[in-house]
Amino acid sequence: MRDSYAKFETHGVKLYAVSYDDQETLKEFAQTQNIPYPLLSDLDSAVIERYGILNTEVSKDDAFLYGIPFPGIYVVDESGKVVAKFFHDTYKKRDSPETLIDAALGRILIEEDAPQAEGGDDDIRITAAVHGGKGSVRQGIIRKLVVRFELPEGMHIYGEPVPQGLTATQVVVNGPPGLSTMATEFPATEHLHLQAMGVDLEVWSGTVDIVVPFYARGELASETRALDADSITLEVQVRYQACNENECLLPQTETFNLDLPMDVVDVPRLGPHLGHGQREGNYDSMPAMRRLIRRKLIQNPLGLPKFIWKNIKLELAARKRRKNRGQAG
Repeated sequence: MRDSYAKFETHGVKLYAVSYDDQETLKEFAQTQNIPYPLLSDLDSAVIERYGILNTEVSKDDAFLYGIPFPGIYVVDESGKVVAKFFHDTYKKRDSPETLIDAALGRILIEEDAPQAEGGDDDIRITAAVHGGKGSVRQGIIRKLVVRFELPEGMHIYGEPVPQGLTATQVVVNGPPGLSTMATEFPATEHLHLQAMGVDLEVWSGTVDIVVPFYARGELASETRALDADSITLEVQVRYQACNENECLLPQTETFNLDLPMDVVDVPRLGPHLGHGQREGNYDSMPAMRRLIRRKLIQNPLGLPKFIWKNIKLELAARKRRKNRGQAG
């Protein structure tokens, strides 16, 4: 967010971050990390709970972790109405700043420096582009593969379902092990009734954006080890059939290869993250961690011992599973 702050300002989007950390911690963090937008302290997680984003997977027995929100973002308009929200099952999965700007503006803005390739023909233009972060691949950061069709007036392509003999539009993305794709995002279709054939069809016309979000798991890029490669190749296969009200062109399949740079992630100055070539923060988080533990111990004296015991049991169970797998092999 910090590195893309100028983009938010350009489009008139204001940023606010809410945390259960104390004001001293947030002030120190903002100063050392040059955070240009407000960091709001919600010490007792009252606002977090009121917005319905209190992490219910973390119980009071989890000591200093209790009170954290599900990692995510609300996009609201000038009146405070939520127009989009982005939440995930782990803090390691985050949306690109460009995705949030798109949500605020209601359209996808493909930047000129985005990795992209073009296809199609004289009439139908197809662009495959990686949207967000100049196409860089970082652990957990969600980028978007955008396939944009620009169709001439009177032409359309098909969404599901289609009758036998017609081809629905498909986008398939393949990458190296550790690259995960999410559900394809299709725009709303238009209803078309062909009276001569007696069929109802779902179609797109004009400019059509089909989006496949993807991200790198720890197998491909991790915050606790150096990068294994400088770049990866994303293979994009697009299949479609363009028609007008009188005739259909033959189904087409086009393949695009996009070379994407790998990049490191921002990590705190804590032992497991250091020395792996990641972008280590200037902020020393240990004083804040000590304050947090002290505060949580006052609120829940038995919380920390329970948390430690819970993690010991989890580690013992993991060792037992590894041992059993070794014996089975």
